[in-house]
Amino acid sequence: MDFHYKDIVPWGRSFDEYLDMFDLSEEDLTRDIVGVGDGPASFNFWMRERGTPVISVDPIYQFSEAELRQRIQETYEDVIAQARQNQDKFVWTKFSSVDELAQVRMQAMEEFCRDFEEGKEQGRYIGASLPDLPFPDHHFDLVLSAHFLFFYSANRDLAFHLDAVRELLRIGTEVRIFPIVDVNSNPSPFLSPVIEELERDGVNCSVERVPYHFQKTGNEMLRLKSR
Repeated sequence: MDFHYKDIVPWGRSFDEYLDMFDLSEEDLTRDIVGVGDGPASFNFWMRERGTPVISVDPIYQFSEAELRQRIQETYEDVIAQARQNQDKFVWTKFSSVDELAQVRMQAMEEFCRDFEEGKEQGRYIGASLPDLPFPDHHFDLVLSAHFLFFYSANRDLAFHLDAVRELLRIGTEVRIFPIVDVNSNPSPFLSPVIEELERDGVNCSVERVPYHFQKTGNEMLRLKSR
């Protein structure tokens, strides 16, 4: 059985997952970071707790905390039900079961929700969407994008992927995208065309293994740097 989503779903990962998904070092965490498409993840919350605030961008940040909690709850039932039906697509080492997965993800999203209204007032959560972001050129040292580009290959076409990745490169010195497979752990059909176009633009592109391995084929990220 396959995962089927009509569109992007609000589903957040934990701080520890971010560290592993993007192979983030302590030095990386001192850089000026923006997460694009962060959704209800707890990375922003924990970076603030560490004293090194980051910016998160997502169109869902236009909603209130109450509205986000409702959307998360509506998403939860569908995502967990589909995870139970597709357990063969995952490596059950980081999480021992679907129940543990649900617990970790809901804790991360609860941390996000508790932080959201204050963080929005402080400018840490910005409601915007690719491929048009409200930042000047080269504004950030490091741009992170998790579980959106390539992951939703069935929902966004090649033209969108190219426009979106070029926008990430416009606002940041370095871009890391994870994963590079789709929701069903299949190689994204857009990865090679995107890399080919970016290399023609003079961008350094590398596919790199990361510590995070939950989807069976999903333990690589795309790292991009303008020359």
